[in-house]
Amino acid sequence: MSGSIRGFLATATIILFSTLGVLAIGPASATSTWGAAQEVAGALNTQNNAIVRSISCSSAGNCSAGGYYHDSAGYQAFVVDEVGGTWGAAQEVAGVLNTDNYASVTSISCSSAGNCSAGGYYSDSAGAFVVDEVNGTWGAAQEVAGVLNTQNNAIVNSISCSSAGNCSAAGRYQESVSSIQAFVVDEVNGTWGAAQEVAGGLNTQNIASVNSISCSSAGNCSAAGQYRDSAGGQAFVVDEVNGTWGAAQEVAGALNTQNNASVNSISCSSAGNCSAGGYYHDSAGYQAFVVDEVNGTWGAAQEVAGALNTDNYAIVTSISCSSA
Repeated sequence: MSGSIRGFLATATIILFSTLGVLAIGPASATSTWGAAQEVAGALNTQNNAIVRSISCSSAGNCSAGGYYHDSAGYQAFVVDEVGGTWGAAQEVAGVLNTDNYASVTSISCSSAGNCSAGGYYSDSAGAFVVDEVNGTWGAAQEVAGVLNTQNNAIVNSISCSSAGNCSAAGRYQESVSSIQAFVVDEVNGTWGAAQEVAGGLNTQNIASVNSISCSSAGNCSAAGQYRDSAGGQAFVVDEVNGTWGAAQEVAGALNTQNNASVNSISCSSAGNCSAGGYYHDSAGYQAFVVDEVNGTWGAAQEVAGALNTDNYAIVTSISCSSA
């Protein structure tokens, strides 16, 4: 795997510093305490370098997690399921694709117990993949964005499933030596479709990525990330309504006077009702912001944590909405 490809993936993922993948066992009820953490993927992780990158729970005691581990061949992607409160054995995914031994699950989403989807990256020449679990059985991973990804440098950064077999994934791909674009791809009734570029009209300097995606129902999702125009780095959101992705729009532009902004996380409780958060750069430094969508219309972004952020270096890294 080339240094340029490895470097590109590293910017979108956590550098491989951790030594063990560990899961905390959650409380059985609101009044319970956290249990003891337990190692996962230990039998696979023969070179002692593993991490859980993402976890999703559809009900109490029914969760799935994914990440990477290191064996004698290299870095491999894995998933592991909790069923009825008991974590099972981790299993490799995308192994057939990962011929250059550099892979990871970066995001996982479960709509019901035993029905999940995961996404990430692998290296034969560096591609993005998705893999589905149906009724407790993980299937074969498949490449997404391959037709777009002519420079063989892609990653799924985020995946969201609203029901079994109805998911969306998003990330970025490289279409030329000097052009990185953002993409989304939908799964409808268990079949993954063709990936499509988003924010292309905004991304005039050809560096863009979707960092987060959230689906409230099948065909109704929102995604967000960053792009670069002639002024610098900007934050964007884009909505899918009834299966059709619309035009991306800039957010936090009025705040982002130094032109370095991004949305890092988005959450939708129902179609057209979402919130997003990230950072922007003003004359003082880096500030955290949130922005709301109400009934399909995105409002003005607002700074958060300003009174705390006396050294001007803040960021929203995650957001979650239970209702509009």
